[in-house]
Amino acid sequence: MADELLFSYGTLQLEAVQLSTFGRVLNGEPDTLPGFSRSLVAIDDPGVVALSGEAEHPIVRHTGRPEDVVEGAVFVLTPEEIQNADKYEVSAYRRISVRLGSGRQAWVYIDARHAPP
Repeated sequence: MADELLFSYGTLQLEAVQLSTFGRVLNGEPDTLPGFSRSLVAIDDPGVVALSGEAEHPIVRHTGRPEDVVEGAVFVLTPEEIQNADKYEVSAYRRISVRLGSGRQAWVYIDARHAPP
C-alpha cells in the first residue's frame, strides 16, 4: 500500500513521541495548514501526558479564514504508522484529510468537536 502524508503541528513532532508511536524518528518538511486556528486542549490520558511531557496539547479547528494559518511539518508514513498515530491521539482529536499550503493532500488531527461528520 502507498505511503501517506501526515501534517503535525504539535506533539507528533517530538522525538520521544515518534519513537514510541512509530518506532523511528521521522524526517519532516515544513508546511502550513491554511484556514485553521490553533489552541490548546487538556489531556487526561496519563500515558499520553507522560510520553509528551505536557498536560495540554495543541489542537486546531477549521475557521475557513485565509488569514488563519497553522505552521507545522509534514511526514511520510506507512498506512500502519497512520494507524499507530490514531492510537496515540486521544478522543479530543479526529483525523481528516486536508489540502496543505504546499498543495499536498495530507491527514491532520483536528478538534473532534468541530470536525465534519
